[in-house]
Amino acid sequence: MAEVFDIKDATRLLPAVRTARNAIRRGELIVLPTDTVYGVAADAFNPGAVQDLLAAKGRTRQSPPPVLIPNLGTLHALAAEVSESVAKLAEAFWPGPLTLIMVAQPSLSWDLGETRGTVALRMPNHELTLQLLSEIGPLAVSSANITGEPAAQTAAEAEAMLGESITVYLEDGLVSGDGTPSTILDVTGLHQANGVIRVLRDGALSREQIEAVLPEATLIG
Repeated sequence: MAEVFDIKDATRLLPAVRTARNAIRRGELIVLPTDTVYGVAADAFNPGAVQDLLAAKGRTRQSPPPVLIPNLGTLHALAAEVSESVAKLAEAFWPGPLTLIMVAQPSLSWDLGETRGTVALRMPNHELTLQLLSEIGPLAVSSANITGEPAAQTAAEAEAMLGESITVYLEDGLVSGDGTPSTILDVTGLHQANGVIRVLRDGALSREQIEAVLPEATLIG
């Protein structure tokens, strides 16, 4: 039976973190809060756990999950190349609602699905989730919902959809945003002279905000 922890209760916080950490290390799934929506999380380096995440959501390997990271150092460890422009975006908007699709380090021993050699990275603006990431390592995380349904804004909403496929639910009440997901940018072209950024999803971070940091870049899509 899934365990639900109300992490707004300070007396439940430490047991919640310990239980969530152990579940991830056993290859199980947890639901956690972020600054945009609740996410269902798995150990990014456990292929079986990642497949369970996709199955819980009703997705295939053609829809690989993003990876949440705790700090900029992890960005450099997971991405094959971090250009000056990408570093500017990360420094300006992380932690926050920006997902960056980059070329992954070829030496990484993981299987997130059909990524074509890329990885989608984000640093969420949520204190507890960043703490978990710093203790556990990168987590494959996708919105906590069945594919086609609205993304959960509370752990209770996530539980209603995902049920016993999840081992631990961390409830922190409504997300701080309005449920708008992160903006997704494909920045694999930024190392080229034309500086093209492909906008794969408009989200909580506006194009105007991005252009203010990188006025020289061209946004398409």
